[in-house]
Amino acid sequence: MSTYIHSIGTALPPFSTEQGNIADFMVKHLKLTSEEERDLRVLYRASGIRNRYSVLEDFGKNLNGRSFFKEDAQFPTAKPRMAVYQKNALKLASEASKNAIKEAKLDKRNISHLITISCTGMYAPGLDIELIEELGLQTHTKRTSINFMGCYASFNGLKMADQILRADPDSSVLMVCVELCSIHLQEKKDEENLLANAIFGDGAAALVLNSKPSNKSLKVENFYSDLALSGKQEMGWYIGDYGFEMKLSPKVPDVIKDGIEELTNNLLENIDLNLSDIDFFAIHPGGKRILDVIEEKLNITKDQNRHARDTLRSFGNMSSPTVLFVIKSIMDQVNSEDDGKHLLSFAFGPGLTLESAVLQVKCDA
Repeated sequence: MSTYIHSIGTALPPFSTEQGNIADFMVKHLKLTSEEERDLRVLYRASGIRNRYSVLEDFGKNLNGRSFFKEDAQFPTAKPRMAVYQKNALKLASEASKNAIKEAKLDKRNISHLITISCTGMYAPGLDIELIEELGLQTHTKRTSINFMGCYASFNGLKMADQILRADPDSSVLMVCVELCSIHLQEKKDEENLLANAIFGDGAAALVLNSKPSNKSLKVENFYSDLALSGKQEMGWYIGDYGFEMKLSPKVPDVIKDGIEELTNNLLENIDLNLSDIDFFAIHPGGKRILDVIEEKLNITKDQNRHARDTLRSFGNMSSPTVLFVIKSIMDQVNSEDDGKHLLSFAFGPGLTLESAVLQVKCDA
């Protein structure tokens, strides 16, 4: 039996802020010197991002208008950040899930498995149980939580769903990714924190999967995962006293560049495809330079990779949901003429983990 993605629902928090205004916020937040401010504004202009979303209104406010990262108050510790996560994550996850279920025209009582994915917050009873209650799913729905894996976690969710459906073809799986990256802003001025603060935003995405094709779905063809251990120290995600702390080295794109060709070849050779057989690209937009080096290494044009670049421009990097936004952008545009075409997708994260997948457009059911 095969696995099919039937729908992708997305959700964004209410506060959208242009990248230039976030730069203004960061200059004041970090109390930068004139030279530091110039460097930061160059970084933000070169990010490829136009605006980002947050559950917090702070990033579009001046110092006196902040509601969470207040100038004269203690810098928030991990506990109040988790309170913000618990208050807001369910709203986004629920909205994305409802959108996916509605688009799939699925009776929610037929959802047999729920996979929840997040790396920006944790609590128990957790998001999985709250979603079952909020969405009105069966209380005996089988639950799996994937936590703290970062930007590539949606691939692990897809692989889990694929295993479930191959073992039990009568199942229907709801997979939900939600991340509130913005609540983990730090006060540090080192290069790695400046880079992380320049690209991450908040968002959620949900998928409905089962073992039967529909009039427009994506068939899961193959997965391939590898580790570039030479980059193990270049990306990390740690729980600190003042929220979760990101380590994101500027060397990450070079590590990906060194490994992307071998990753692609290993993925495609298992299903007798070549790169020339790929019609659509859904690359996780971890940053503009990551997209640049992959395009260069695989000889992909910016137009071929426009869905990733548009996602980065409009939303920034939302961690695990981001690549699903890219796939949705493609899925929304395909039609019957695209039946049988192949989609190649990548995502990356701590480890340094390199994930890849091939999906096939099905519009003939």
